[in-house]
Order: sequence, then C-alpha cells, then structure tokens
Amino acid sequence: MSVYVAHNRASAVEHISARIDSTVDLDYETAWEDALELGRLGQQCGVDVQYRTVEHVSVVSAEALARGLRSEKCTFRQRYLYCRFDLTALSEENLCELETLAIEHGDYILPGHLQQEVTLVWS
Repeated sequence: MSVYVAHNRASAVEHISARIDSTVDLDYETAWEDALELGRLGQQCGVDVQYRTVEHVSVVSAEALARGLRSEKCTFRQRYLYCRFDLTALSEENLCELETLAIEHGDYILPGHLQQEVTLVWS
C-alpha cells in the first residue's frame, strides 16, 4: 500500500474521493483542523487517513544533520532529530549553528539513545 502525502486540503479530498488504495498522509499547516473530517471521509471511501504532528528522524552522521537542517523544510511537522553519532565530536561553534537552525525550524536535536521510533532516516 502506498502513501500519498497531501500538502493541502483540496489534494487530500481529491485523493480520498478517487478511492485509490493507499494511505493519505496530511502534511500541511491546518491539517489538524481537517484530520477528523477527512478521516471520516476516508472511512467512507475505504482510504486510510493519517495525521502526525511529529517526525522521528534518525540522523546517521554530523554531515547528514547539517545537510538536513540547511535544506528547506518540506513538512509542517516538528522533527525530533535523534543523532546516532557522538555529538561531542562537533565543535561548539558548529553545534551552536546547528541548534540555531533546528530552533528556527521548530525541531529538536536529541541524543540517539532516546530514539524510540523512526519515521525517517537522514544519512
């Protein structure tokens, strides 16, 4: 089963109404307002609808963390960035820069041992 990521209400409704065998993943700023209604529509059409507020990202390296934080954020979800590498290996200046970028995105940089689940991997 495939996952269709809807970036607005209209595309979500269109995909659900098409009754395509998949899951519709609501990922836009006001998705929380639509989640219940679109979930019911999805049930009527036999389409799973999901809405998540958080992405759990497993980050393999310092380079992957820097690349991910410097690129455009394509989700409205808050990201928990679980670093699977030794954060103390980063210089204080580099770590401060990455923490500033994370704060601007509304994300959290966390040590990898706190990771419980993964929805995405940055490598």
